[in-house]
Amino acid sequence: MAAFNLTHFDPSTFILNGIPDLEAAHIWISIPFSMFFLITLLGNVTVLFAVSKEQILHKPMFLLLCMLALTDIGMSTCVVPKALCIFWFGFKGITVDGCLTQMFFLYAVAAMHSAVLVTMAFDRYVAICDPLRYATILTNARIAKLGLVCLIQAVLLILPVPLLLRRLPFCANRVILHTYCEHLAVVKMSCGDTTINRMYGLVIAFMIIGLDLTLIGLSYGLIIRAILRISSKKSHQKALNTCTAHICVMLMSYTPNLFSTLTHRYGQGISAHVHILLANLYLLVPPMLNPIIYGVKTKELRDKVGKYICRM
Repeated sequence: MAAFNLTHFDPSTFILNGIPDLEAAHIWISIPFSMFFLITLLGNVTVLFAVSKEQILHKPMFLLLCMLALTDIGMSTCVVPKALCIFWFGFKGITVDGCLTQMFFLYAVAAMHSAVLVTMAFDRYVAICDPLRYATILTNARIAKLGLVCLIQAVLLILPVPLLLRRLPFCANRVILHTYCEHLAVVKMSCGDTTINRMYGLVIAFMIIGLDLTLIGLSYGLIIRAILRISSKKSHQKALNTCTAHICVMLMSYTPNLFSTLTHRYGQGISAHVHILLANLYLLVPPMLNPIIYGVKTKELRDKVGKYICRM
């Protein structure tokens, strides 16, 4: 009750309720949360370390992989520490500014994650469809510039989200039925007109999921056309192998995101705790598995990581 009284006396505070209907199991739920988070940090930091130390890995594909690793770390770090504070210590309070800051960084990093996946699809397209010009088209400097463009695009796209929320009046009951400041969950607490907020949320969903998936689909359509023109089965296999890791990462990133978005907006018959668990799994599982997938499927990276592990 103290937490609910806090919303009455302190208008600058929200309450993150965690996972509704599963409060008694918060301690048990925290075990996979913390394990996934530690594996995410370990795997992605290992990738960053290996690429930074090995000159042979200073190539466009591995620089993009480093960008992906940074976004994976960022997404998990935006959510998991606060969720564990809720599960372990019952620290459910978060200031309005803190909530909007968490929301901005989480969605900005997620938008950049998607933009990096699009860039990686373009990288695979050039590698397969125009291999002789790959080194001149995709230089390390150009990849760095594309990464900067991805960052600026993500910031400009997401910045209006907290700014639009900041102008809204919020009701007396400021309990967010979530483990983090999810956009729609915060919008639903407002007593004002949220039409613009909801419409802009749909625009972001279209831009991040719809447009990026369309560009990735176009890249792979051109890749498939180029592969079908190759007569050698061995060349077919080699070309497909260069795309396998990216396809796996892409499916793991977009499938739970799309499913979570659709169920949150249109799945009124689905329990709230199912919505929230799905949203958290999207932020926990792909960042944990991405470095493992690339480590297994990319021989150069696997060999260099194996070398450092053997030295330990």
